[in-house]
Amino acid sequence: MSMNTLKDVYIDQLQDIYSANTQAAKMTGELADAAKDDRLRDLLQKGVAGIRDGMEKVADLIKAHDADPDGEHCKGMEGLVNEARAHALEEEFGDDDARDAMIITQYQRLAHYAIAGYGCVAAFAGRLDLGGDKDTLQACLDACYSGDRQMTELATSDINEAAV
Repeated sequence: MSMNTLKDVYIDQLQDIYSANTQAAKMTGELADAAKDDRLRDLLQKGVAGIRDGMEKVADLIKAHDADPDGEHCKGMEGLVNEARAHALEEEFGDDDARDAMIITQYQRLAHYAIAGYGCVAAFAGRLDLGGDKDTLQACLDACYSGDRQMTELATSDINEAAV
């Protein structure tokens, strides 16, 4: 696909987010399985559900613009997933709390990538006068921020202290 207009960039980036979410949902599930803290596991499982909800919404937007949700592979998220696997799942830890702290770190890197993506496409939708798309994408962005804040709260109130 040739990138000639902001609409072309918009569709491309929606497809990229869909791919990123596909990869992030799988990795977040793996992080949840490895988490020892019950609250962390619960937040991660809620994260998987939130990511999947966002995927459905993004897929619907892409299809509404006569494009294929699977039209792009997000190499950025692929790298982040590889990093999360290496640092949180394959690394040896002598302490479960330290692993949980690393799991939060890696999850938040995935989430921050999603925040950047959703912020960009929401801005594009606004510029393209796609009000319904913008509202949907803003809701996805708000959900990402909420999950990130909840994870920060858990890390700073309990997990990091336990990992000391």
